[in-house]
Amino acid sequence: MTSQNRKIVLLPGDGIGPEIMRVAVRVLKDCASEFGHHFEFAEFPFGGCAIDASGMPLPAETLAACRAADAILLGAVGGSKWDALPIGKRPESGLLALRKELDLYINLRPIDLRPSLRSLSPLNADRSRDVHIDIIRELAGDIYFGEHRVESDASGERATDEAVYTTGEVERVAKYAFARAEARTGRLVSIDKANVLATSQLWRRTVTRLAADHPGVKLEHLYVDNAAMQLVLAPAQFDVILTSNLFGDILSDLGAALVGSIGLIPSMSCGPGPSLYEPIHGSAPSLAGKDVACPVGTILSASMMLQESFGLKQEADWIKSSVDRLFLQGIRTADIAEPGMTTVGCSEFGERLHVEMLGALDHHKRSSRGV
Repeated sequence: MTSQNRKIVLLPGDGIGPEIMRVAVRVLKDCASEFGHHFEFAEFPFGGCAIDASGMPLPAETLAACRAADAILLGAVGGSKWDALPIGKRPESGLLALRKELDLYINLRPIDLRPSLRSLSPLNADRSRDVHIDIIRELAGDIYFGEHRVESDASGERATDEAVYTTGEVERVAKYAFARAEARTGRLVSIDKANVLATSQLWRRTVTRLAADHPGVKLEHLYVDNAAMQLVLAPAQFDVILTSNLFGDILSDLGAALVGSIGLIPSMSCGPGPSLYEPIHGSAPSLAGKDVACPVGTILSASMMLQESFGLKQEADWIKSSVDRLFLQGIRTADIAEPGMTTVGCSEFGERLHVEMLGALDHHKRSSRGV
């Protein structure tokens, strides 16, 4: 095994962000210690806390550090404290700016229903057996990055949000999705609204054209409203989903509901430079400081970082299997606890995971020596 030296920038952010970040960083430190790697961590302000400190959600020093990192781990941003600010000045605008500045045009959200949590799914037993979906969302275009304006006249206000896509923007994310499908089961569903939207018509034409270069992938197109229905009725039909920025934002949250909690879902945003990893849940300001938040989405984001950015599959699997064993033992945070199980807080879940991970590794080492 070759040891690695990696620089990881930490953006704890707002609300529960710092709490869940502490747990994930401990997991990464355990990984470095036990597998002989060196991870250098550097923490920077981002989001609402950065607005409070410097007046802007993405300070120049934070952006510079992110550019120089091997990977970035984000907690969460936002909260009611900053809701009155204009759209371009709010904490969330820092996240959009970071994606744009780092050219993070692909977002990958794995929707996996863990067997130990199947009872939490709103799906019945038959439909919840095989939910393992990679949702690939275009992240740098669409209505989030178009022009936003509000105009007033005698009749009242008129608000406009512009959705824009170019052929090149669709091509680059579609190529990633085809490659992902080729590495999995060879099934790809592209989701749009081509019956009414010009951007979706461009999307469908481009994806269809690229399919000729990937004969091993079975491509299907669905309208977004039908896709949402099918995700609930028959989620096992999906393996890799490709869709636009707006639709991907909505459908991935729906996917999170299928597996029991939005607090369980990690994500990766990537492009030509360092990738950004984060849970898909929000900052949950009402839970901040109470030590009750679920850190699993952030833990799995850290695991995803190890596998996708650093190629450390064994280490990533070690983390995920340890989380699963805790779940099977009935160790849960309040959002995913069930009657008769042990409900723990954020920090205690992290402590128990630390013990479980080291215990599993020690057992593996002893077994390999024949002890």
